[in-house]
Amino acid sequence: MFPSEETNKQLRISINEPLATYYLSKEIKTFLKNSTKPQPPIILCIGTDRATGDSLGPLTGWQLQTLLRGTNIEVLGTVDNPVHAANLKEVYKTLTPRLALHPLLAIDACLGHFTNVGTIVFQQEALKPGTAVKKDLPEVGDAGITGIVNVSGLMEMQVIQNTRLSLVLKMSQIIAHSIYLALR
Repeated sequence: MFPSEETNKQLRISINEPLATYYLSKEIKTFLKNSTKPQPPIILCIGTDRATGDSLGPLTGWQLQTLLRGTNIEVLGTVDNPVHAANLKEVYKTLTPRLALHPLLAIDACLGHFTNVGTIVFQQEALKPGTAVKKDLPEVGDAGITGIVNVSGLMEMQVIQNTRLSLVLKMSQIIAHSIYLALR
């Protein structure tokens, strides 16, 4: 079985796909291989641990810290030190001088159509964090991974607060292990 939908710039895959980690890692590896930036990637995990639906980034970063220990891969945004709406601009500003040499892989949660909840999206373009909750944040990343964690439409802040933790944990595990495999 192949991922549900693929375009030139985007891969969409369900967390219920048995080979989700394989497909996502293959896509990440191809992106990194084709990058013109010679240094190892920087991984920017966006979100907060204060809202279940927005904790995808910090949970992924927290797992990556362990998986990538002993490597030269920098992971920003963890449960202990999240990168969120209040500090993203500052963190991104400090990264900007290094981004000419390091590809930036950004990870964030998002809301979407109810049929897409549980879908991980890899795109070879920048992410626009905070869109669901009407935040004006900079686009970040040379590539991005988003997890559709819940339904968009009405009362986004309540929806984010009432997202199933099991869904977010499964997504973060698939994303973290995919990145780990791509970098091995």
